Amino acid sequence: WRQHEGPRRVKRAWVIPPISVSENHKRIPHLLVQIKSDKQQPGGVIYSIKGPGVDEEPLGIFSIDKFTGKVFLNAMLDREENDRFRLKAFALDLGGGTLEDPTDLEIIVVDQNDNRPLFRQDVFTGRVVEGTEPGTCVMTADATDADDPDTDNAALRYSILEQGAAGMFSINATTGEICTTQPGLDREVTVGVYNLTVQAADMSGDGLTTTATAVIYLEDINDNPPEFTKEEFSMEVEEQAAGVDVGKVFVHDKDLAGSPNWLAKFTILEGDPEGAFTIRTDPYTNDGVLSVAKPLDHEVRDRFELTVSVQNEQPLEPGAPASPRALATVRVRVRDVNEAPVFRENPRRVSVLEGAPPGTPVTTYTASDPDTHQLQTLTYALLYDPADWLQLDPHAGTVRTKRELLHPSAFLQGGWYIALVLARDDAEPPLSATGTLSIEILEVNDHAPLLQPPAGVVCGRPGRGGSLLLGATDDDRPPHGAPFHFQLSPQHPQLARNWSITRFNVTHAVLAVLVELPEGPYSLPLLLRDSGTPPQEQQQLLNFSVCHCGRDGTCEDSVLAAATAGAGITLGALMIILGSTILLL
Repeated sequence: WRQHEGPRRVKRAWVIPPISVSENHKRIPHLLVQIKSDKQQPGGVIYSIKGPGVDEEPLGIFSIDKFTGKVFLNAMLDREENDRFRLKAFALDLGGGTLEDPTDLEIIVVDQNDNRPLFRQDVFTGRVVEGTEPGTCVMTADATDADDPDTDNAALRYSILEQGAAGMFSINATTGEICTTQPGLDREVTVGVYNLTVQAADMSGDGLTTTATAVIYLEDINDNPPEFTKEEFSMEVEEQAAGVDVGKVFVHDKDLAGSPNWLAKFTILEGDPEGAFTIRTDPYTNDGVLSVAKPLDHEVRDRFELTVSVQNEQPLEPGAPASPRALATVRVRVRDVNEAPVFRENPRRVSVLEGAPPGTPVTTYTASDPDTHQLQTLTYALLYDPADWLQLDPHAGTVRTKRELLHPSAFLQGGWYIALVLARDDAEPPLSATGTLSIEILEVNDHAPLLQPPAGVVCGRPGRGGSLLLGATDDDRPPHGAPFHFQLSPQHPQLARNWSITRFNVTHAVLAVLVELPEGPYSLPLLLRDSGTPPQEQQQLLNFSVCHCGRDGTCEDSVLAAATAGAGITLGALMIILGSTILLL
């Protein structure tokens, strides 16, 4: 080294060019370079190096002979861990003084093809629609290489090692993109899944290799219509059964099971104008399930011939062939079973006059047997006859009275008598039906009205107080009761000189005194008539007393009034009671 007035110049011997060494060098220790300084005579310089690989991690890879300046490699290198090392070299005299400024020592690790390519995943998955055009790309199966990307050690090339005999796919040698190569991708004809073995090789295809799997699924399209497995199906079902399954019609569809392209839809086109049947799709088997929607009657129709069609939920792809078995004939036979008798009129309503004598015909109440194709006999019995009033012919169903029904009766409900009739066939096992017989007891006008009360007391002075309110009752029900007609006995016309009767309402009349009468008891014959058909009338005596009248028109004889209290009521007293009641309400 020389000292100048300008900047110092480093001698060429102390400037160390970069040193290259191959990774994985196995001859250890290996001499890399010898550095030297001409500042002192040989043996008068102490050399040292520092940096990564010496006194920094990774430690101990490099070392230097402090007297000769020889730098050695002490361990195998891996370029993928460290591709270069930058060290500092020092030259000192024997006393530790610096002879040279530190200089750079760069060691470059040269790559070797010691890493296989690695696919980014073991299995690549892609999907492509069946029938797609050639040249449609599905996926990219790419790999990486840890070697130097600027060398052939990391130059990758892709290929397909195995994909089956069809050769439907190709792979781009440089990008790894997998595409279709020819038409004919048909999931139903070939396969639904393709398994490809792809390879990546470095050294532009001549070096280390690795493989991966590419799985390509063909996505289904509706290019196959459903088809019936045969042209005709036969089934049986019992009559009167509703909501039950009759049987199945079987279909086959080549499209993907469980998809809308596979799911079938059934329609009854002909043979069922009344809508007696329905058909649905079994979601697990895709078959059609025929069911009874309305009860069937063997006697009305014992056979059905249905035309059923099938199609997919999804429309067919344009150009897909039509199915030659899209229609099928379904023959259903309705089996005859024993049916219960039926009362066509239920309840049966009839009427009987009250007081009808024993043996009076009531009605003939019979049922019909729907089993017209079976010879059966019906018998009848009284299931409910609360008053034990009726008798029933077990074969003809004729109902007659057994005895006279007393009136009024606790067994009547609003004038109606209710009985139940049981009809039973002779099948095995027998079936039965119940009919309700409602008998209206027609009212007969067999009672005349009765005077209520038949006695009373009245003031013997005309005008105020000289009147008595009369009433009547009748055991007959409407229309054979009120309104009632009250009149003085026609057999005694002279009564009209002293008395008069006027109508008060439909059940009452007012007896009035026309002349002043002496006090004492009286018996007045009256004729009472109802409004029935024909009307009933009866002459009855009204026993009453004429009292002494006070100024207000009431009786002053308290003993007489008390004796007859409750037996009758004067019209004035009635008005007071009615007025008080109305005021209270």
